[in-house]
Amino acid sequence: MTTATVTAPQPARAADIDVLFLATALLATAILIALVLLDHQPASAALIAGGFGLGVAFMWAEFSFTASWRRFLTRGDAGGLLGGLIVIAVASVAIVPIAALIPKFGGAIAPLGPSLIVGAFTFGIGMQLANGCGSGTLYTAGGGSGRMLIALLFFIIGSVFGSLSLPAFLDLGGIDPVLASKYFGPWGGLAVTLASIAPAAAAVTAIARKRGGSIVPRTGMIVGGIAIGLLCIAVFAAGGHPWSVTFGFTVWGAKAATALGFDLSHATFWTWPGPKHALEGSVLSDTSSLTDLGMIFGAMAAAAASKPFARTAWPPAKSLLAAAVGGLLMGWGARLGFGCNIGAFVGGVSSGSLHGWVWFLAALPGCLIGIRLRPLFGLAKD
Repeated sequence: MTTATVTAPQPARAADIDVLFLATALLATAILIALVLLDHQPASAALIAGGFGLGVAFMWAEFSFTASWRRFLTRGDAGGLLGGLIVIAVASVAIVPIAALIPKFGGAIAPLGPSLIVGAFTFGIGMQLANGCGSGTLYTAGGGSGRMLIALLFFIIGSVFGSLSLPAFLDLGGIDPVLASKYFGPWGGLAVTLASIAPAAAAVTAIARKRGGSIVPRTGMIVGGIAIGLLCIAVFAAGGHPWSVTFGFTVWGAKAATALGFDLSHATFWTWPGPKHALEGSVLSDTSSLTDLGMIFGAMAAAAASKPFARTAWPPAKSLLAAAVGGLLMGWGARLGFGCNIGAFVGGVSSGSLHGWVWFLAALPGCLIGIRLRPLFGLAKD
């Protein structure tokens, strides 16, 4: 008696899975756009499309703030960090003057004080443990990373706790927002903003040269930086304010907490007009949520179209624990620090707001601590 061996057509089946995820991402995006268009919200449709484009751009360029900052701090490689400055320079060309000249538009501005510094520092620790920042967590989760789904879940939870903590930190005092266009006008403010980027790039390059690191961004980082900067402008044009990632997470967490029976309506943060409106309204009326959803599906589509989707083994338990702890720290820190690498750093600096640079300088030492903690969770320092 002979036994026949049957070999399953695994490559074809894998290709079918990729097609399924690609179709799902495209269909989900189309449904979201149709829903907001039926509600006569063309700007919301543009935000979803902009988010989709951002997801594709980040995934294609493998654009990572977290890894870039870690390589700069551990190896002296400046290429990735310079790529982030390209994003800011491109976005600021439109955001600074338009926010100053047209009343319906506004920049990402925030006060300078303990809340900003503590939040950014905490976020820096969290991003290195989770191995992703706000945008990084979003697009890698959309790209099929199970580990980053864990980080995203705890990011959302941490954001809600951050919303409850923020008012107390603001009571500690601080300095009113410092906005370049307020002191130098729309075009002078733009010049000052661009001028602030130049010495930052020079300092980063000088440090890289001294440490023997790379100083030239790879081509994908340059092209991706320009594309992401242009998409930041598109999102700004559609939403009336710079691209924000983490407020959407806070809204999702608050809505989930409300559904579970928690009453947040009397918490100070949720009595403020913006958060109150977001909590009471539909997710499809929140600009940050729309861009976030678009980015998830854009990253899913890009991943499914370019490589095997979501077929890597789950990492060890310690790595998942790091993702959870990092997510919690990022969520809490993002609310206290008025955003993440995108909303606070990119959005702040490209708006000509001093708090963006303060956030960056406070987040870097947090990253150093996070890098030193990574081996405790089985993660490499670099």
